[in-house]
Amino acid sequence: MNAPSPPLRCAVFGASGGIGRALAEGLAARGDVGEVHAGSRGGQAPIGEKLRPFAFDLTDEASIAAACAGIGGPLDLVLIATGRLTRMDGTGPEKSYRALSGDGMAELFAVNTIGPALIAKHALPLLRRDGRAVFAVISARVGSISDNRLGGWHAYRMSKAALNMLVKNLALELARTHPQAVAVTLHPGTVDTALSAPFQRGVAEGKLFTPAFSAGALLGVLDGLTPADGGGLFAWDGVRVPF
Repeated sequence: MNAPSPPLRCAVFGASGGIGRALAEGLAARGDVGEVHAGSRGGQAPIGEKLRPFAFDLTDEASIAAACAGIGGPLDLVLIATGRLTRMDGTGPEKSYRALSGDGMAELFAVNTIGPALIAKHALPLLRRDGRAVFAVISARVGSISDNRLGGWHAYRMSKAALNMLVKNLALELARTHPQAVAVTLHPGTVDTALSAPFQRGVAEGKLFTPAFSAGALLGVLDGLTPADGGGLFAWDGVRVPF
């Protein structure tokens, strides 16, 4: 008789946001999960027996390294649910190239691309080598170059397209050391959170999701992926979005 599999160890970066919190809570509710390390800037996290709060600063590599060292390995799942659509001062997204600014682009790249890259640098070595492991980052359909039919939202689109490329690179590199690992980006749909609140007017009926619905759908998608799917961008319904 085969021994039962050990409970899964998971880490969610960005657990104070709407989707991140729902992902942490959804994982903690699963019977196959033993612990969920839930991180945010202030160390706030959902409360639960399986939840382990930790603090990190997405723009400070030293704090990311310290957080990962505190979590330790092996990890079965790393989820990054951080991101910004507008600048800290509330401006954006840009509707025209005339609104572009170096500071604005740098701000969104720091959060949407560079921060997840630094998390990957310190979290990927913690992934389990002797079994399936998943590294997933919340991205967006608007980061797809081939699916772009409206333009605008320049800094956000660029930063998410770069994020998709980053994870494609990571998937190729992980395949050499972690043959059972899966690294992907995820499109959660339009979720009723503070990030999307100013842009919900044109959302079709039935397409504005609660964080719990989106998180549950994304976790279901991750459960069905294999290493052959590595590097892809997958929507909440499991459909692969072309780059």
